[in-house]
Amino acid sequence: MRILGIETSCDDTGIAVYDDKYGLIINQVLSQSNIHNKYGGIVPEIASREHMLNIFNLCKSIFKKRNNNIDNIDAIAYTAGPGLSGSLLVGATFSNSLAYSLNIPTIIINHLEAHLLSVMMEDKCPIFPFLTLLVSGKHTEIIYAHALGKYSLLGKSIDDAAGEAFDKVSKNLKLRYPGGPEISKISKFGTLNKYVFPKPMLKKNNLNFSFSGLKTSVINFINKKKNLNFQFKADVAKAFEQSITDVLVKKCEKAIQKTNINRLVISGGVSANTELRKKLKIMVQRYKGNLFFSRLELCTDNAAMIAYTGMLKFKLNQIDRNYGIKVYPKWKIYN
Repeated sequence: MRILGIETSCDDTGIAVYDDKYGLIINQVLSQSNIHNKYGGIVPEIASREHMLNIFNLCKSIFKKRNNNIDNIDAIAYTAGPGLSGSLLVGATFSNSLAYSLNIPTIIINHLEAHLLSVMMEDKCPIFPFLTLLVSGKHTEIIYAHALGKYSLLGKSIDDAAGEAFDKVSKNLKLRYPGGPEISKISKFGTLNKYVFPKPMLKKNNLNFSFSGLKTSVINFINKKKNLNFQFKADVAKAFEQSITDVLVKKCEKAIQKTNINRLVISGGVSANTELRKKLKIMVQRYKGNLFFSRLELCTDNAAMIAYTGMLKFKLNQIDRNYGIKVYPKWKIYN
C-alpha cells in the first residue's frame, strides 16, 4: 500500500511516497528560500506562483527517475491547512485532479498534526500519550497528544511565533532567510553572556509564550550599532538564542510538571536547533523521561510527514472520493 504526499502549505513544494511495508521511498523538497531571501520573508503571491510552476514537473520527475509507477499509488494525501491560502489551493487542486485521473481517493492532512507525527517515522519514537513542543515560523505551541487524532492545547504564543522571531532578528543582522539555521550557525562563534536579552513570560505560571518583546528588544539593540561586524553578529545571535531556548525549555518543564507526562516530542522547523535539543534533553532526563525528535530533513516542511499521516488515516478509512477542493488556512488540531 502506497500513499503519495503533497505539501504546499507555505513556500516549500514537497512530494513524497510512503509505503506501509518499505517505509519512506521518496521524499523531495523544492525550496523557494533563495527567491524569498531578498525580501527577508515569504511573499504569499510569489510562493503560490512558484508552487504552480514547480509541482507538476517535480512530481513527474520523481516518478520518472525512480522508475516508480504512479498507478501503484493507493491514495493522495495533501496539506489542507493551516497555511497560506494560495499555496494550499495549488496543492489541493493538483492533488484532487491527479487523484480523479487515477480514480483513487484523497486524504486531507493537517500540517501541524503531520509535524507532530513525523517522529513516528524514526526508530526511536514515543507511545501515546506524550507532550509535543511544536515550534516553527508560524506556530509555537505545547500540545498534549492523548492518542492519534486527539490533541489538547496546553499553551501557545500570544503574539509572534519563535520561528518568526528568528527570521526577524536574522534579517536585522543582515543574515539570510530563513533565520533559524543562520542564527544557529553564527551563534556558535558568539561569546556566552556577552549580551543579555529578556526572557518573556519565563516566570509566569501558565504555559503560554510571548516573543514580540524579545524580538523588538534585540532589533532595537542591533539598530544602535553602526558597524555590524561578524563578532557582534555572533554575540547577539548567541544571546538571542539563549533567551528564546531558555523560555521554550522552561515552559516544557512546567508542562511535564503539570501533566506528569515525561515523554516529550519536539517538532517543526525550530526543533532542528542544536541548542534547543541539548537543553531539552538535559531537562527531560531530570524527570527520568525521554526526548524525541525527527531527523533534520523531516523537521522543516516536507511531504514525507504528509504521506505518513495519510497512511495512518487511510487505514482508518478517513478518505474522500468527492474530489472537492478543501483548504483550511487556520485549521487547528485541537478543540
